[in-house]
Amino acid sequence: MLASIDTRSAPAVAAAVKALFAELFPAHKSEWIGTLFSDIEAFFTGRHPDYQAVDLRYHDLEHTLQATLCFARLMAGRHRARVEPIITSRQFELGLAGVMLHDTGYLKLRSDTQGTGAKYTYTHVLRSCAFAAVYLPRLGTTLTEVQDVLSSISCTGPRNEIGRMDFRAPVEKIIGCSIATADYLGQLAAADYPGELEILYNEFHESDDFYNIPAGERAFKSARDLITRTPGFWTHFVRPKLENDFQGMYRFLAEPYPHGPNPYLEAIEQNMTEIQAQIAALPPLKA
Repeated sequence: MLASIDTRSAPAVAAAVKALFAELFPAHKSEWIGTLFSDIEAFFTGRHPDYQAVDLRYHDLEHTLQATLCFARLMAGRHRARVEPIITSRQFELGLAGVMLHDTGYLKLRSDTQGTGAKYTYTHVLRSCAFAAVYLPRLGTTLTEVQDVLSSISCTGPRNEIGRMDFRAPVEKIIGCSIATADYLGQLAAADYPGELEILYNEFHESDDFYNIPAGERAFKSARDLITRTPGFWTHFVRPKLENDFQGMYRFLAEPYPHGPNPYLEAIEQNMTEIQAQIAALPPLKA
């Protein structure tokens, strides 16, 4: 069972992440983590002068916090396993930056008054990289560190192929794979995931309209279409990606590693069972 941390609360997730950092790197103190959480909460809640509060109901602040918590737990599991190469405290911090900034591309400037941030679904990874490239230097990051974070953000999104990407060093690929893993597992394992699929469809639909995608080329024809395809999406798309493209990083979430139960996978399987029940209860399509 997933540990009960309120992923609607940035302070609650920040406290959990800080505790993991202190456990893994007792000789280091990180002001960086507190700054990241404070800034991201300000960006997503409209307390920054340049950005509106996020107006999406699926890719909201909680989604970012779910992915962040999953990433930190995964990194902790890998660190405890003493698998080479060992992640340093600074690499942990930069990985946090990647996962916490990976959906900032959904944010809208205050002058952006048409539609919701969902319209940027198909370009949000690029927009997130642009956001990070401007934000991170203000925290004192070097050019190389910024480039590493941008590489990790680029690992997210279903269209991106990690196997074709160039990384500066093997550890950067490990972090990118871990962020991409956490992005999927954080949302699919959430207790409310089965009830949010129609909301997710609406985000795709708005972006389809924004980019003038013809009806016949849209990924999903309806909310029903997305819902009925979700179990297959998990089994035939996400699971192979986790195992192959993302180098099996999910295994470090096992409690205990390596052969203990994996609470994220267990939560997802429970969600898929619930979604299958939803599908069975759908009325038949009219001829």
